Amino acid sequence: MTQLNITLNEETLKELMLGNRDEALRKLLEAVFNAVLQAEASEQVGADLYERTDERQTYRNGYRERQFKTRVGSLELLIPKLRNGTFSTTLFANYERSERALVLALMEMVLQGVSTRKVSNITETLCGTSFSKSTVSKLCEELDKEVEQFRRRPLTKAYPFLIVDAIYVKARDAGRVKSKGLLVAIGVNEDGNREVLGFKAGDGESYEIWFSFFSELKEQGLHGVDLVVSDQHKGLVKAILEQFEGASWQRCQTHFSRNVLDKVPKKTQREVKVWLKDLYNSPNLEEARMRKEALVDYLEKYAPKAVEILDAGFDDITAVFQLPEVCRRRLRTSNSIERVNQELRRRERVIRIFPNEASIERLLGSLLIEMHENWISGRRYIDTAAYYGTREHFSNTSAEVLKNKQHNSTHCGKGIYTNI
Repeated sequence: MTQLNITLNEETLKELMLGNRDEALRKLLEAVFNAVLQAEASEQVGADLYERTDERQTYRNGYRERQFKTRVGSLELLIPKLRNGTFSTTLFANYERSERALVLALMEMVLQGVSTRKVSNITETLCGTSFSKSTVSKLCEELDKEVEQFRRRPLTKAYPFLIVDAIYVKARDAGRVKSKGLLVAIGVNEDGNREVLGFKAGDGESYEIWFSFFSELKEQGLHGVDLVVSDQHKGLVKAILEQFEGASWQRCQTHFSRNVLDKVPKKTQREVKVWLKDLYNSPNLEEARMRKEALVDYLEKYAPKAVEILDAGFDDITAVFQLPEVCRRRLRTSNSIERVNQELRRRERVIRIFPNEASIERLLGSLLIEMHENWISGRRYIDTAAYYGTREHFSNTSAEVLKNKQHNSTHCGKGIYTNI
């Protein structure tokens, strides 16, 4: 792993602690970016600065300055130049994707004449005062290609766990402001890592829209789904049951708790919330059923509608008990998409109303891609070793995946749970 050497002077440290934190953050980010560029240059040259080594491929040839605009200010970056060949970096592409999407949404609003003074001021600061419709169109086209390439990529692994939800925003459509939904699918692959499998903007989340969305994912290669987690939207549940025959459906326990608490008197809601949490944390299905019956006895006198919801939904909220205990906590709700909501709301405070449907997919898609890149390079989300060890409880898992894991374990000497 490459080490980065970052030097901060005393003045910057004081600003971080006591003074102008925005300026201090700008200087810190500038130092980090320049350190990354230096590290990338060392890798491509094959040697550190002034290092003598037989592995050297070429020599440095000075720098070129570049202004890089971010929301914490403009950064002064020194881009290395090489004597033979061209220095390349992925730093800007990875960092700029969601930034570009945000700025493009603002620029579109200005061109359409629907921007607020705040939006106009931000856009002028980030982009300058002069930009044409053709320029914006070209920039949108370039970013749309990146987003679409990600959306259409092949899904080659098995995804035993699928978490789906819809996020609602406002966008302009044919001169009117309408509510738009962005369907999002997050999968946990056979190695236990989360991936953003796909997303799609539309007018809502009807059965037809969800069915079409799942069909597209399956065409890309989605397979091996054993458990799908979602809320109880009727169109969504119907599409899940038809598209993933043999898989179990786990109703989001967070949404279920809200449904129950809505039918409980306010003075007892806090107490009932504790009862529900205790039910969800049961060690096994039998104990969960006993705790549910105790809660029913407690509620049936003054909250009969809550009892009806508990009785009708119990099997749906306990599907996760089929899994090993170490896998349950992260698969009993659809809260994995919560960070997407947080990032969206942070940008929505600036945009408020998206200029069109395409800008929703462009901006939120860029955010989802960045999340995906962080997830696949990070720690495992689910212990798939425990999951595959109890595979006989599931009907829809790819047998080939388990067979490959067993084969690898024989050759590697690390047991059945060796990652592939």
